[in-house]
Amino acid sequence: MSDAAATPVAPQRGAGAARVIAGDVLVPFVLITLLFPLWGFANDVTNPMVKAFSHILMMSNFEGSLVQFAFYGGYFAMAFPAALFIKRYSYKAGILVGLGLYAGGALLFIPGSLAMVFWPFLVAYFVLTCGLSFLETAANPYVLAMGSPETATRRLNFAQSFNPMGSLLGMFVAQQLILARLNPASAAERAGMGAEQLRTVTAGDLAVVRVPYVGIAFVIAVVFAAIAITRMPKYGEDSRSLDVGPTLRRLLGNKRYVEGVVAQFFYVGAQIMCWTFIIHYATMELGLSEVAAQGYNIAAMVIFVTSRFICTFLLKYVSPGRLLMTLAVAGGLLTLGTILVQGMVGLYCLVGISACMSLMFPTIYGIALRGLGEDAKLGAAGLIMAILGGSVMPPLQGAIIDLGTVSLGAFSMAAVRVSFVLPLISFVVIAHYGRRAAGVHETPEA
Repeated sequence: MSDAAATPVAPQRGAGAARVIAGDVLVPFVLITLLFPLWGFANDVTNPMVKAFSHILMMSNFEGSLVQFAFYGGYFAMAFPAALFIKRYSYKAGILVGLGLYAGGALLFIPGSLAMVFWPFLVAYFVLTCGLSFLETAANPYVLAMGSPETATRRLNFAQSFNPMGSLLGMFVAQQLILARLNPASAAERAGMGAEQLRTVTAGDLAVVRVPYVGIAFVIAVVFAAIAITRMPKYGEDSRSLDVGPTLRRLLGNKRYVEGVVAQFFYVGAQIMCWTFIIHYATMELGLSEVAAQGYNIAAMVIFVTSRFICTFLLKYVSPGRLLMTLAVAGGLLTLGTILVQGMVGLYCLVGISACMSLMFPTIYGIALRGLGEDAKLGAAGLIMAILGGSVMPPLQGAIIDLGTVSLGAFSMAAVRVSFVLPLISFVVIAHYGRRAAGVHETPEA
């Protein structure tokens, strides 16, 4: 396969004749697409754990959000080593390593729940997401390479459309198999318990948390076996020299790529904040139960899934940059509604943001990697490292929420509403990148 065939590019309008998925790679494409809902499940069974661990172990919102710090920190730490490994060996080898780490991290929930302290869970999340980092660093550019460069971004958007299906399952599992089964005793009630009673309640709750992670480890083992025995197509594997220095210099000199990494950092931060703290918004602003609040999170994901398919279709007619900019502006306006409008309308605005986010990750990814050729293997690492936004920004939002109320002179507002200024800033950055992509980066000269 030539380098040109493996070069991820944004689609050009009028290129509808090119097949999105060629018949000779259909089975490998299906197997790789299975990975997208697998990491979607991990992401969205984990987001509600910020609230769950805060409840079980009687921690602050900031302390609970360290779940996200460990989870998305694993993405950041392993993305570049994963890219080097994939470049040295193959996409298939990187995917198998990723699945092994994913399953290993999930199984670490067993000793973590038995120890009944917080830090082993953080280690488990970190190991698990080191595996997810391998998977995303490999799977995204692999899908882009599986066919015509003209349909690369549409192909990735299609594969990514299955990611929120795993997310929906993760949210449902979190709602019905975890949050609904936790002991309802409040922090004050737990504080008043005797040591032995508290230990029993805590052990029972952590056992509830453990079960879904152990279950997903067995699913991963099946997918691992299926990919291991399947002959997978090879792209760019005739050139395995690392050439890290020259590659990094080329990447850093590519404005479209560098700006894409920045935009991806803010996008992932916005996504994780909006989905993690929707429970806090609903419980603190509207007095809903955690289980009922998670129902709105599930509704947001249904909207996200629907919008992803619609936006993938629209990419046949609208340039990726222009559509990205439009949705980022709409996301910013809905975020303003979340901040400024009290009651159910504010919650509806927060849920509606998901319609605007659906397109963003794969589209930023496709625009940023366009035309990079073999450099895309290391370039993908930078875009996965940008997932650090999901590690850094949620604890900042959690710290704002812990303030309770934010006062500016005679004006005061609930801190949980004010905290959504961080996603608002993120959408401004993404809108700027979309404008640049549509006006500068999509021109032939760029």
